[in-house]
Amino acid sequence: MSEDRVSTAVPPQGAYVPAVVHGGLVWTAGMTPRRNGVLLVRGTVGREIDVPTAQQAVAVAADNTLTAIAEALGSLDAVERCLKLTVFVAAVDGFTEHSAVADGASAVLVERLGERGVVARSAVGVASLPSGAPVEVELLAAVRR
Repeated sequence: MSEDRVSTAVPPQGAYVPAVVHGGLVWTAGMTPRRNGVLLVRGTVGREIDVPTAQQAVAVAADNTLTAIAEALGSLDAVERCLKLTVFVAAVDGFTEHSAVADGASAVLVERLGERGVVARSAVGVASLPSGAPVEVELLAAVRR
């Protein structure tokens, strides 16, 4: 049995799509710091991964959300405004610099979209993430009609 797959710069790591457009909004799947489907860094923030490395990793993940959105919409010009960014940080117990890590993702959104990239944001500590990734990012944005 043959299965058709859509080629994407951010290939899913399971049974889902990188982004969904509906009702004037676009939601991304959780994106980790991957390039061409390969996870660039593994580990736990506060153990194997320091904050600057986590910021670099989360910047790659945020860039992946924008790539998924651009592919879904045809261009980032179709983004009216980013609304909500959620950053998950796989961190050691007692880690408290989640917001500093998430700043790496926020910087990418502003760099690529200007004021349209300024978002409401949550930074959440978790015990683990898919494939041992140190960070994962989800983005919700409004689409120009």
